[in-house]
Amino acid sequence: MFPSLKLYINQKIEMQEVISVLVEFGYKRQEEISREGEFARRGGIVDVWPLTFELPLRIEWSEDEIATLRSIDLPTGKGFWDHTVVIVLPASKIHRTGLTHFKEDFPISNFLDIRVGDYVVHNRYGIGKFLGLEKIKIADRFQDHLVIQYDRQEKLFVPVEQAHLVQKYIAFGVRRPRLNRLGTKEWMRTKQRARTGIQQLAWELLTTEAMRKARNGFAYSKNTPWQSEFEAGFPFAETAGQAKAWAEVREDMESHRPMDRLLCGDVGYGKTEVAMRAAYKCVMNNKQVAFLVPTTILAQQHYQNFKRRIEKFPIRIEMLSRLVKKSTHDMIIRDLAEGKVDIIIGTHCLLARDIKFKDLGLVIIDEEQRFGVKSKESLKRLRLNCDVLTLTATPIPRTLYMSLMQIRDLSLIDTPPENRLPIKTFVLEYDDDLIRQAILNEINRKGQVYFVHNRILDIEKMRQRLVQNLPHHVRVGVIHGQMRPRQIESTMIKFLDSQIDVLISTAIVESGLDIPNVNTIIVNNADDFGLADLHQLRGRVGRFDRPAFAYFLLPHKAVLSDEARKRLKALQEYSELGSGFKIAMQDLEIRGAGNLLGTQQHGFIVSIGFDLYCRLLRESVERFRRIKDEIKV
Repeated sequence: MFPSLKLYINQKIEMQEVISVLVEFGYKRQEEISREGEFARRGGIVDVWPLTFELPLRIEWSEDEIATLRSIDLPTGKGFWDHTVVIVLPASKIHRTGLTHFKEDFPISNFLDIRVGDYVVHNRYGIGKFLGLEKIKIADRFQDHLVIQYDRQEKLFVPVEQAHLVQKYIAFGVRRPRLNRLGTKEWMRTKQRARTGIQQLAWELLTTEAMRKARNGFAYSKNTPWQSEFEAGFPFAETAGQAKAWAEVREDMESHRPMDRLLCGDVGYGKTEVAMRAAYKCVMNNKQVAFLVPTTILAQQHYQNFKRRIEKFPIRIEMLSRLVKKSTHDMIIRDLAEGKVDIIIGTHCLLARDIKFKDLGLVIIDEEQRFGVKSKESLKRLRLNCDVLTLTATPIPRTLYMSLMQIRDLSLIDTPPENRLPIKTFVLEYDDDLIRQAILNEINRKGQVYFVHNRILDIEKMRQRLVQNLPHHVRVGVIHGQMRPRQIESTMIKFLDSQIDVLISTAIVESGLDIPNVNTIIVNNADDFGLADLHQLRGRVGRFDRPAFAYFLLPHKAVLSDEARKRLKALQEYSELGSGFKIAMQDLEIRGAGNLLGTQQHGFIVSIGFDLYCRLLRESVERFRRIKDEIKV
């Protein structure tokens, strides 16, 4: 059994015993904790950041009993949520046990946020409902047990020492799973069916990985003085997360193995800067870079941003999208094939068959999940031939990453930029006076506003309504996907140059770069958007050291669906910095994981729960990897 530390409310355990176990588990004692794997003691409190926890844990004692278990925000010490039971996993292997813009009993995710009434999965007995903790007398002493109710009111009493076998049931889109029966083979058959299907996915993942690793990639040279000069041109303070991510990308590029790294970070956390450094390093080694983005607006903004950073260096950068006129488009394609273009930024048109490179070294993909099936097939081919860096701001949950991270390399930027403030989020009914006040408040502090109206049919009426409601000096512009390319380009340039105060647009601004002067966003008919989309839209503001505001408007007296209500509630709850992971998990819970892993794999998640799915996936990956290694020998 994998060692773990079980902590629960009213548990009689001395503080020194907990500290001794944490030291044994490889946790480092500090004056103050700052990252996973650290703990600190102050009086009757122990702060610890357990492995896999999103936030650190604060344990408070009352005499010799645990009084509270609470996740906290480090800078403020503010408590986010209370726990009844938590499982703390070792921060490192315990050798004495002999364990080596995994065993089946090892829990990949922590025992977190299980409340009375939640559905849970016991690894050996299946899906049941958690009824709480109960003391049961065993051998002349009372012991705490988790009580789980199964089908036909059957109950299972699980000693807290075996709590690591129990995890919260999460299946994405399924509100009320069917409970299993105790004493039958139904659960074992369900688990075996899922295991077989998961093995197929694991094999596909490993086959792609093996094909990539079988090829020798290009090993880039170490950093040059020019590289250091380029990095020093970053206009903001580099965060610890950015520095770590760049070090991992740089190490990949300098190795002989082709890079396939996923760079994950919340909106505005600095992924683009890491991508720029990788692009610059590639060009300094006389190779070309393709930067693939999902929208023309994002292509234009990346192009302008790259040009500003690279203007001092002898590097040619171009853009391909429908904003580029045909004569220029043809010239760029010709020069690209001849090696005269160093960096090309563009939409899916970069994957067209007529696009040729003289020596393509690096492909950067922004938000790969937004590309269609054909584009993804082309990207699979690219992964076999050159380095690939994928950026995403709407990550899949951390537990799945832990399952996949040995197949696809992951870098995580989880440090907010210096002076970044949380975005103040409001969900309100549409009101002309409210909109007027929100816009004027922003303009009065010399800022700009996004107004998102995702209906092209009546976007002009929306513009007229806003203009009538605002003073004459407020300048209003409009962009949407059906406008002529030149109109879009002209309007965006005016907005970037602060010649427009309020930009009314469809959701095409969702994947955009930061415009520091825009710190208010108003989203009309917010109930029509998905949760991840709303989080992305909110991320368009709050990039500056001043308070930012997001207003999500609902139709007057609207009757919301259950899903829309859950989305908007989650958006208000998860407004703190770095909430992208929680948003992604909540989004998948609401709408399902079919788009993430495919319909068949989603079915397996429903049948056994997300945590056990991850464990079986990791188990399959490890098994197939061992088989491949044995074949090589």
